[in-house]
Amino acid sequence: MTKSIVISGPPAVGKTTVAKGLASEFKLTYLSGGDILKEMAKEEGFDAVGDDWWDTENGMKFLSQRENNSEFDKKVDDKLIQLFKKGGMVITSYTLPWLVDDGIKIWLSGSHDSSSQRMQTRDNMTSKEAYEITKLRYDKNRALYKKLYHFDFGNDISVFDKIIDTDNLNATQVINIAKDTVRELL
Repeated sequence: MTKSIVISGPPAVGKTTVAKGLASEFKLTYLSGGDILKEMAKEEGFDAVGDDWWDTENGMKFLSQRENNSEFDKKVDDKLIQLFKKGGMVITSYTLPWLVDDGIKIWLSGSHDSSSQRMQTRDNMTSKEAYEITKLRYDKNRALYKKLYHFDFGNDISVFDKIIDTDNLNATQVINIAKDTVRELL
Protein backbone atom coordinates (compact mmCIF):
# COMPACT_ATOMS: atom_id res chain seq x y z
CA MET A 1 0.00 0.00 0.00
CA THR A 2 1.41 3.37 -0.95
CA LYS A 3 -0.66 5.37 1.52
CA SER A 4 -0.21 5.55 5.27
CA ILE A 5 -2.91 5.54 7.92
CA VAL A 6 -2.97 7.66 11.06
CA ILE A 7 -5.12 6.86 14.08
CA SER A 8 -5.81 9.61 16.60
CA GLY A 9 -8.10 10.24 19.53
CA PRO A 10 -8.04 10.97 23.25
CA PRO A 11 -5.97 8.96 25.75
CA ALA A 12 -7.05 5.34 26.33
CA VAL A 13 -9.61 5.27 23.51
CA GLY A 14 -8.05 2.24 21.78
CA LYS A 15 -5.69 3.81 19.23
CA THR A 16 -2.91 1.24 19.64
CA THR A 17 -5.28 -1.72 19.45
CA VAL A 18 -6.91 -0.43 16.26
CA ALA A 19 -3.59 0.56 14.66
CA LYS A 20 -2.07 -2.86 15.32
CA GLY A 21 -5.19 -4.53 13.91
CA LEU A 22 -4.96 -2.46 10.72
CA ALA A 23 -1.22 -3.07 10.39
CA SER A 24 -1.78 -6.81 10.63
CA GLU A 25 -4.72 -6.83 8.20
CA PHE A 26 -3.06 -4.73 5.51
CA LYS A 27 0.56 -5.88 6.05
CA LEU A 28 1.70 -2.40 7.09
CA THR A 29 4.30 -1.24 9.59
CA TYR A 30 2.90 -0.10 12.94
CA LEU A 31 4.49 2.90 14.66
CA SER A 32 3.50 4.76 17.81
CA GLY A 33 4.24 8.47 18.01
CA GLY A 34 4.20 8.01 21.77
CA ASP A 35 6.98 5.40 21.57
CA ILE A 36 9.19 7.83 19.67
CA LEU A 37 8.46 10.48 22.29
CA LYS A 38 9.34 7.94 25.02
CA GLU A 39 12.72 7.39 23.36
CA MET A 40 13.32 11.13 23.65
CA ALA A 41 12.27 10.97 27.31
CA LYS A 42 14.90 8.27 27.87
CA GLU A 43 17.49 10.57 26.32
CA GLU A 44 16.45 13.14 28.94
CA GLY A 45 17.09 10.62 31.73
CA PHE A 46 13.54 9.34 32.27
CA ASP A 47 12.94 5.63 32.82
CA ALA A 48 10.29 5.52 30.08
CA VAL A 49 9.43 1.82 30.02
CA GLY A 50 6.07 0.12 29.55
CA ASP A 51 2.87 0.95 27.73
CA ASP A 52 1.44 2.64 30.83
CA TRP A 53 4.49 4.88 31.43
CA TRP A 54 2.58 8.00 30.32
CA ASP A 55 0.18 7.43 33.20
CA THR A 56 2.92 7.38 35.85
CA GLU A 57 4.27 10.28 37.88
CA ASN A 58 7.38 10.38 35.66
CA GLY A 59 5.27 10.32 32.50
CA MET A 60 3.28 13.27 33.78
CA LYS A 61 6.53 15.03 34.75
CA PHE A 62 7.81 14.63 31.19
CA LEU A 63 4.51 16.00 29.88
CA SER A 64 5.06 19.08 32.05
CA GLN A 65 8.60 19.39 30.69
CA ARG A 66 7.21 19.24 27.15
CA GLU A 67 4.89 22.13 27.97
CA ASN A 68 7.98 24.29 28.59
CA ASN A 69 10.02 23.01 25.63
CA SER A 70 8.14 22.30 22.42
CA GLU A 71 11.28 20.98 20.69
CA PHE A 72 10.47 17.44 21.89
CA ASP A 73 7.14 17.43 20.10
CA LYS A 74 8.42 19.19 17.00
CA LYS A 75 11.23 16.65 16.54
CA VAL A 76 8.85 13.73 16.95
CA ASP A 77 6.32 15.25 14.58
CA ASP A 78 8.96 15.98 11.93
CA LYS A 79 10.06 12.34 12.09
CA LEU A 80 6.47 11.08 11.95
CA ILE A 81 5.70 13.27 8.92
CA GLN A 82 8.69 11.84 7.04
CA LEU A 83 7.72 8.25 7.87
CA PHE A 84 4.05 8.87 7.06
CA LYS A 85 4.91 10.26 3.62
CA LYS A 86 6.92 7.13 2.75
CA GLY A 87 3.67 5.14 2.86
CA GLY A 88 2.94 1.67 4.15
CA MET A 89 2.60 2.78 7.78
CA VAL A 90 -0.08 2.81 10.46
CA ILE A 91 0.84 5.50 12.97
CA THR A 92 -0.82 6.51 16.22
CA SER A 93 -0.39 10.22 16.84
CA TYR A 94 -2.20 13.06 18.54
CA THR A 95 -0.89 15.65 16.07
CA LEU A 96 -0.12 14.03 12.71
CA PRO A 97 -3.65 14.27 11.22
CA TRP A 98 -3.42 18.07 11.29
CA LEU A 99 0.15 18.11 9.94
CA VAL A 100 -0.23 15.97 6.79
CA ASP A 101 -2.55 16.33 3.81
CA ASP A 102 -2.68 12.82 2.38
CA GLY A 103 -3.20 9.29 3.62
CA ILE A 104 -6.12 7.98 5.63
CA LYS A 105 -7.03 9.66 8.92
CA ILE A 106 -9.25 8.00 11.52
CA TRP A 107 -10.42 9.64 14.76
CA LEU A 108 -11.52 7.37 17.59
CA SER A 109 -13.97 9.19 19.81
CA GLY A 110 -15.26 8.02 23.14
CA SER A 111 -16.56 9.37 26.39
CA HIS A 112 -14.17 10.24 29.17
CA ASP A 113 -15.83 7.59 31.34
CA SER A 114 -15.25 4.92 28.69
CA SER A 115 -11.56 5.88 28.32
CA SER A 116 -11.18 5.85 32.09
CA GLN A 117 -12.66 2.34 32.24
CA ARG A 118 -10.22 1.13 29.57
CA MET A 119 -7.28 2.65 31.41
CA GLN A 120 -8.45 1.24 34.74
CA THR A 121 -8.57 -2.27 33.27
CA ARG A 122 -5.45 -1.93 31.13
CA ASP A 123 -3.22 -0.32 33.75
CA ASN A 124 -4.69 -1.92 36.88
CA MET A 125 -5.61 1.29 38.71
CA THR A 126 -8.61 2.64 40.57
CA SER A 127 -11.41 4.29 38.64
CA LYS A 128 -10.64 7.62 40.32
CA GLU A 129 -6.95 7.44 39.33
CA ALA A 130 -7.81 6.48 35.76
CA TYR A 131 -10.37 9.28 35.46
CA GLU A 132 -7.97 11.90 36.80
CA ILE A 133 -5.06 10.76 34.62
CA THR A 134 -7.04 10.56 31.38
CA LYS A 135 -8.56 13.99 32.03
CA LEU A 136 -5.21 15.56 32.92
CA ARG A 137 -3.44 14.03 29.90
CA TYR A 138 -6.21 15.10 27.54
CA ASP A 139 -6.36 18.66 28.88
CA LYS A 140 -2.59 19.15 28.98
CA ASN A 141 -2.03 17.69 25.48
CA ARG A 142 -4.90 19.74 24.11
CA ALA A 143 -3.39 22.96 25.52
CA LEU A 144 0.08 21.98 24.32
CA TYR A 145 -1.03 21.38 20.72
CA LYS A 146 -3.18 24.51 20.68
CA LYS A 147 -0.11 26.54 21.71
CA LEU A 148 2.29 24.68 19.41
CA TYR A 149 0.22 24.17 16.24
CA HIS A 150 -2.94 26.26 16.75
CA PHE A 151 -5.41 23.41 16.23
CA ASP A 152 -8.10 22.39 18.70
CA PHE A 153 -7.35 18.75 19.52
CA GLY A 154 -10.56 16.84 20.13
CA ASN A 155 -12.86 19.59 18.90
CA ASP A 156 -11.63 20.22 15.36
CA ILE A 157 -12.11 16.81 13.76
CA SER A 158 -12.71 18.19 10.26
CA VAL A 159 -9.39 16.76 9.01
CA PHE A 160 -10.50 13.14 9.49
CA ASP A 161 -11.83 10.75 6.86
CA LYS A 162 -13.71 8.72 9.46
CA ILE A 163 -14.84 9.25 13.06
CA ILE A 164 -15.56 6.06 15.00
CA ASP A 165 -17.45 6.35 18.28
CA THR A 166 -15.91 3.60 20.41
CA ASP A 167 -18.47 3.79 23.21
CA ASN A 168 -20.57 0.61 23.39
CA LEU A 169 -18.28 -1.19 20.92
CA ASN A 170 -15.67 -3.82 21.71
CA ALA A 171 -12.17 -3.74 20.22
CA THR A 172 -13.03 -6.22 17.44
CA GLN A 173 -16.01 -4.14 16.33
CA VAL A 174 -13.94 -0.94 16.22
CA ILE A 175 -11.14 -2.68 14.29
CA ASN A 176 -13.66 -4.06 11.79
CA ILE A 177 -15.15 -0.60 11.19
CA ALA A 178 -11.63 0.77 10.69
CA LYS A 179 -10.78 -2.05 8.25
CA ASP A 180 -13.95 -1.39 6.25
CA THR A 181 -13.10 2.33 6.20
CA VAL A 182 -9.61 1.67 4.83
CA ARG A 183 -10.94 -0.68 2.15
CA GLU A 184 -13.57 1.87 1.14
CA LEU A 185 -11.07 4.77 0.97
CA LEU A 186 -8.59 2.76 -1.08
